[in-house]
Amino acid sequence: MSKLDIVRIAALSDNYIWLVHDPESGETMVVDPAEADPVLAEAERRGWTISAIWNTHWHPDHTGGNAAIKQATGAPVIAPAAEAAKIPTADRLVMEGDTVMLGKHIATVLETPAHTAGHVTYHFADDAVAFTGDTLFAMGCGRLFEGTAAQMYANMQRLAALPPETSVYCAHEYTLSNARYARVAEPDNEAIAARLREVEKMRERGEATVPTTIALERATNPFMRAQSIEQFAERRASKDVFRG
Repeated sequence: MSKLDIVRIAALSDNYIWLVHDPESGETMVVDPAEADPVLAEAERRGWTISAIWNTHWHPDHTGGNAAIKQATGAPVIAPAAEAAKIPTADRLVMEGDTVMLGKHIATVLETPAHTAGHVTYHFADDAVAFTGDTLFAMGCGRLFEGTAAQMYANMQRLAALPPETSVYCAHEYTLSNARYARVAEPDNEAIAARLREVEKMRERGEATVPTTIALERATNPFMRAQSIEQFAERRASKDVFRG
């Protein structure tokens, strides 16, 4: 089975859309299309035909391109069942334990609510790849718009249990702000200090800081490293008002 080709497409102010291609089958899907035009242009440039759209949650900066891409390509939209009412373009609704295919590559649906009530993560176990939307970020996690600290803490523990080599493809370039907060949350963590320095240099050069890995997040993500729901909740509340 061939390796997946995963292409990062920057969109809006800080979104990342992921274009995922299976060379063996020729199938291509797009994860969380904030907008359509850059996705369609990149697929055309590469000679790829988009065969599916996968959404992690309903927010417009993750679904805004659904309708236009669907109209242009006929690609069906796969979306979380719990958010069906908020994703009218959805064709297939998925929930915990369901599988979604790209060629022979199998992704398992993990329900990871808290940022939104029905948020899901798509995990390709055999490829060591996870698309985490706005649940797990590089050195951060999503705000608790529709869920609880207990839910997001459970998400962090669940994702931390994935194999350390798993590549994490999140949907925003938030790493610099997250790293600055992480330095405050864990001032004695040398791994965080080193990563902050690296991230600062990368952003100065205009480079993207994602994907990340589960191993790196275990070492430097203060939300994944929280030792209790209470500590997680305190860190999330502190980050919500952090200006660094």
